[in-house]
Amino acid sequence: MPSLFSPKLNEAVHLDPHESWPEADHLFDEESVWAVQTALAIGRPLLLRGEPGIGKSQLARAVAAVLEVPFLYHVVDERCERDDLLYTYDAVARLAEAQVAALTAREEGTDWRKELDECHFVRPGVLWWAFNWQDAADRSKKFHKRLRRNWTEPTAPKDWPAVASSRPCGPVVLIDEIDKADPSVPNGLLECLGNEGFHTAQLGHSVGLAKGSKPPMIILTTNEERELPSAFLRRCLVLHLRFPEERKKAVEFLVNRASALRTSTDLGKNLCEKVAECIVDDRSDARSRTARPGAAEYLELLRALHRHAPGDEESQLKRLDQIKDFVLKKHDPMTG
Repeated sequence: MPSLFSPKLNEAVHLDPHESWPEADHLFDEESVWAVQTALAIGRPLLLRGEPGIGKSQLARAVAAVLEVPFLYHVVDERCERDDLLYTYDAVARLAEAQVAALTAREEGTDWRKELDECHFVRPGVLWWAFNWQDAADRSKKFHKRLRRNWTEPTAPKDWPAVASSRPCGPVVLIDEIDKADPSVPNGLLECLGNEGFHTAQLGHSVGLAKGSKPPMIILTTNEERELPSAFLRRCLVLHLRFPEERKKAVEFLVNRASALRTSTDLGKNLCEKVAECIVDDRSDARSRTARPGAAEYLELLRALHRHAPGDEESQLKRLDQIKDFVLKKHDPMTG
């Protein structure tokens, strides 16, 4: 395969804990590798479709790990606006500073207006960091110093951005659950992603890709809660991540997802297979098609069994029958 992106298909990529993201292992399949390669080759965002827990967000983390670039993310909610992905303007902090500055000016006779310029109260968002890491770092330092707040630079490979030129792309940016936002958000990103930059009224100038830098790789996910705008879909490459329909493959898929959990706990493979079979059986139950359990429920059930009876597989298997319905049966039994 081309050298832009070529992880080994039969070897798990280990992902260390990252902020709120837990430790995990990711196995790439050939389709995912080709999708990532194509997105890198033509500079298009990659939209991942699939049910919750199928591994969409984990795939983005694994891509960043393989490419050895920073992993940046923004989890979208229904209140999200386009600018939240670009920058945050803290008008409340500016008002508070104005009140303090006005009192100081009366006492010292100084001109405080320059200190309250809007540009001093702008904090970079994930896409700003992705387009121009050094500019975002400088701006963030000034922002937090002015407001007397602690600040930590996003996690990045050693010597980043000095080593960025040796990578096939800039940071990997995960925009998670884009379907939760109003359609104006994905539509508002079209110009930013197409031009590799954006304009902010508060700064008075544009933020763009740093000179000599490579564009970031943008990965978005959707749980299909809301239809995405056609114009936005045309801008993206799309990868469908599907839960295997064939029973044996479905069980194997789930057991592979538990590899990191098995490493950090004493869960046995036999237990993992039994729980996987419960998941697959419940997915086939026609009554539960509105809320079919998947990989997320599988891992939750394994964690629960480990905490109920750590190190005792016999007790864990007994507990499985006692607690599995709490995790799996999410439909209303009265409605069938």
